[in-house]
Amino acid sequence: MTGLVRGYWCECWTEDLGSGQPPALRASFDAYSAPQADRWVAVTLRTISPALDPDASEQAWDWLYEGRIRTRRALLRSQPCTVTVTQAHTRITWTIRPVLFLPLAHRQGTQLPACAHDFKPHAAD
Repeated sequence: MTGLVRGYWCECWTEDLGSGQPPALRASFDAYSAPQADRWVAVTLRTISPALDPDASEQAWDWLYEGRIRTRRALLRSQPCTVTVTQAHTRITWTIRPVLFLPLAHRQGTQLPACAHDFKPHAAD
């Protein structure tokens, strides 16, 4: 199969444990290597760790120091992984799954529909 690219689909979900509501997808990321995938989780955990309670912070740093190595090894064996931290009544779960990315259709040299020209480029903030 030509054109397929191996990579990892990463997601971050949150769940309010007291509400009975299903988990909510908060972010997703397409990574093209195991290090890039686990780095996405690591950067997020380092960013939020100062705001976490002591138990959740310990969960985060345990993964950063020890769990990340196991995660990387599993990803290199094409196994899916999850990382979970519970803060008060909120569970935050990152998932990383091996995937094959399909190439998008080549758009140059083809006639785009008229509505494609109605959209303006997003201005950077």
